[in-house]
Amino acid sequence: MKNIIVGILTILIFALMAWTASKGGAYHGGKHSKGIGSFADEKTTAQASPVEKSDEEKDADQLKALKDKAGSIGSFKVSDEYKSKCSACHGANGSGEQDGRKLMGPELYGQSADMIYKKLIDFKANRIENVIMRGLLINTSEEELRKFADEIGEFPARAAEANK
Repeated sequence: MKNIIVGILTILIFALMAWTASKGGAYHGGKHSKGIGSFADEKTTAQASPVEKSDEEKDADQLKALKDKAGSIGSFKVSDEYKSKCSACHGANGSGEQDGRKLMGPELYGQSADMIYKKLIDFKANRIENVIMRGLLINTSEEELRKFADEIGEFPARAAEANK
């Protein structure tokens, strides 16, 4: 008896799936897939919509919002080496964030060059366990580590200079 009930329910589910697929709509990119937008009909919505901004105005607004969000520490230049090795995890400015989301690596901004250098040496020697950092630093010389540390230590001064 249980098998008969399960069989009937399975057939019913497949029938409902076929019926839904045949209707299209939101499931296949029909007009319903665009979302509701508002509860008014299309004519009312079209009449009540505000004046569209030009693409240039939209871009300018987005750029201003990003600059405001970045604050003072997003306005200075960093080396290509920092960009390629560090920014993916620590942010382009060492903040530990990118586009408002927390990244994998901690914030570096505001730490002293000596502290950063010591940590880099410890990562390279595997005294601080981190597979990603060890992999990035294993073939990096101590001179290059010092350059990274010095650059990161200069971030607050660079940000202050850029905001003058």
